[in-house]
Amino acid sequence: MKRKIVVLLIIIVGFLLQSTVFQTLSIGSITPNLMVIIVSSFGFMRGKKEGLAVGFFCGLLEDIFYGRLLGMHAMIYMYIGYVNGYFNHIFYGDDIKLPISLISVSELVYGLGTYLIMFLMRSRFAFSYYMVRIILPELVYTIVMTLVFYRLIFSINCKLEIKS
Repeated sequence: MKRKIVVLLIIIVGFLLQSTVFQTLSIGSITPNLMVIIVSSFGFMRGKKEGLAVGFFCGLLEDIFYGRLLGMHAMIYMYIGYVNGYFNHIFYGDDIKLPISLISVSELVYGLGTYLIMFLMRSRFAFSYYMVRIILPELVYTIVMTLVFYRLIFSINCKLEIKS
């Protein structure tokens, strides 16, 4: 029960940071995607089921407050969390290469999924513009923030592992 409450607090704090603090720290209207960091981290640290659940709640929170289509972000984040859960058996906490790689790919998948659902379905085909101006800068910014936030999430997860 304690783990669920802590994970819920991490999701809420990550969402609040992403929607308030990092909006003011945006570079060219690009902000890091802390939700991808949280979902991916819990996916490969805790497995497919927890990655799926964390992805659903992160996505639902984003859909409720900012989404145009209810369930779009929840679906994308659920897939991201579930797929990251497959890497749970090769996850080593001390190694930062796997988390950086998985979070990078997850951010790319999130950007492409958002493009496909929101823009391509409305017949907006400026993919190169969207890729260069939005997806790649957000990817770089998210990777930089991963170096900070991943260690924090990992240490919280370790403390919860010890207590349970």
